[in-house]
Amino acid sequence: MTDSALSVAMSELTEAQAVAVAWRDGPMFVLAGPGSGKTRVLTTRVAKLLADTPDRSFRVLALTFTNKAADEMSGRVTALVPEQERRALVGTFHSFCMQMLQQHGSHIGINPDFAIYSLDVDRQEILRDAIKQAGLAADDIRLLSTIDKLKSRLVQPSGSARYFRDPSDGKRVEQVYTAYEDALTRANALDFGSLIAQAHRLVTSFHGIAVRYRKTYAYWMFDEFQDTTDGQYQLIRALAGEDFKNVFAVADDDQIIYQWNGASYQQIQRFRADFSPQELQLPTNYRCPPAIVAAANHLVVHNIQRTTAKQPLEAGKTSLRYPNEQHIRVLRYSTDEVEAASIAEGISKIDRARWGEVTVLARTRYLLEKLQAALTRKQVSAVISQRRDDFRSPQFLWLAAVLRQALRPLDRRALEILTGAFNRWFGTDTRVDLIITATELTERSLLDEWAVAVKAALSENPGAIALVDLAAKFAKEPTRFRSFIEAVLTRIPAQDDESSDIAEDRAAWSDLVRSIGKTLGRDAPLEQFLQELAIRSKEAPVGKNTVTLMTIHGAKGKEFDHVYVVGLAEDILPSFQSLKAGENSPEMEEERRNCFVAITRAREWLCLSYADSYRGWGKQPSRFLREMGVDLPVTPAG
Repeated sequence: MTDSALSVAMSELTEAQAVAVAWRDGPMFVLAGPGSGKTRVLTTRVAKLLADTPDRSFRVLALTFTNKAADEMSGRVTALVPEQERRALVGTFHSFCMQMLQQHGSHIGINPDFAIYSLDVDRQEILRDAIKQAGLAADDIRLLSTIDKLKSRLVQPSGSARYFRDPSDGKRVEQVYTAYEDALTRANALDFGSLIAQAHRLVTSFHGIAVRYRKTYAYWMFDEFQDTTDGQYQLIRALAGEDFKNVFAVADDDQIIYQWNGASYQQIQRFRADFSPQELQLPTNYRCPPAIVAAANHLVVHNIQRTTAKQPLEAGKTSLRYPNEQHIRVLRYSTDEVEAASIAEGISKIDRARWGEVTVLARTRYLLEKLQAALTRKQVSAVISQRRDDFRSPQFLWLAAVLRQALRPLDRRALEILTGAFNRWFGTDTRVDLIITATELTERSLLDEWAVAVKAALSENPGAIALVDLAAKFAKEPTRFRSFIEAVLTRIPAQDDESSDIAEDRAAWSDLVRSIGKTLGRDAPLEQFLQELAIRSKEAPVGKNTVTLMTIHGAKGKEFDHVYVVGLAEDILPSFQSLKAGENSPEMEEERRNCFVAITRAREWLCLSYADSYRGWGKQPSRFLREMGVDLPVTPAG
């Protein structure tokens, strides 16, 4: 974009958006409804702060909740102020904490090249070893989820027993938690929850670090603030101290749908109490047709836990692709099987070139799997989109594990992964325990000993031997990991019996390498590359002519031309648990927000459907349909 890109962007803002962008010093809280242009506001404000101060050295911090959102925001800032974009740190809470620990973690005993264990299987393995070494009971492995809950509340191992009513339970949990953290420390590793917890421990133990961050980052911005957990909010407070007030938060209390993960309306109330911000509302929805905006308003006013003075959404979309079509349709079916088949039939009639603009949303994965099967029968390309924490194909599992093994020669878990993946790839039967035993006799590294063992079994497979040689050579010069990656990629087949996994993993790998390169630069060392790789989803990008199937939780922050919301029946949306909790319960209010989020994903039209029975059990239409004010069909369509 040209030098006038920022001025053009500023001229396109509405009056309310311009007020938010121009806000300079002091705390600001922006209530931004769905489709109100909050990403435009955030990125333009970052760009304006930088453009207005070309001779200043301060930086701007902008945090959101997904790497894709952060990449999009970063790209927009770069396009607006390419000469200043390095002064902006745009990322996720976890990536920000990761960078903080890379730079300052040594103060609390964390080396900057730490590994990140994001997979449950890795964490369970290290806990199992820790329990064994500490002489604790083997079934204490089940306490990992308890440890995660303590860590999310920033509770350190020492003294964690006091959080339990039963002293014996507390003592046992503290012993296991301590053993687990000690094992992570010995492995120079952190798990995903440790990133927030250890960053908080760092800034509360060394106040000078918080002071340094306040001086370095003169302005802070937080996207999707309603999704912050208690731990993340405590980190913000610890960093801000008593005097720092340049905090700009954007939130929507009608889109709090992650209560199970710690998000809460109370975080918004705490922000108001702690920072006393000026407040601004962005109620105009530029995404949805007026009929959908009206339905969303009718629905959400039934909630109590929301800002009292919150304005209803306003319809701001003036250009509709289908001005003469009905923008909300409600369909009733006899069974869930008929619902899936009929929805698939309807989607199959949409122009194939526009399948990428179609999504089906459901409260549960069970309904999505039914839809995917029905769409497949209609020869419609469709994928269930969800976060993937690891690759699926043995080829890419092996590649990532070799990178990890080369950086951490004593990492036995990496050895297990690369050995198992290579065995699957080439049908070998190399045993990890024999490799470990052999290294004690030969004093070779784990990777070298693996190479010797595998080559002995691959005398007549030159392709596999070439890969083994590449890995052994790379282990001696791990700084050249990019050339190693390129060499391996040329040897991964385009297809085989697991062609689907390979194709998806190759697409995911390319997308990851591209986005990590933009974040870190082309010269980032291997340890930083692996740290970024660990915290990012391995999900492949959805193809252009592919229908996206998502749970409502996964659809947050996304939008599509055509949105189907299926399973709008009592016990499903709202869920059985929310019905049991009661009409005015926090659980029911969150279910209503789930429905609100789902229907406001639609740019052009919305189809709401329900069946009279699911899995053979009779169901009533969802109360949310009545609350939206839509007309219900008298008889089933099928």
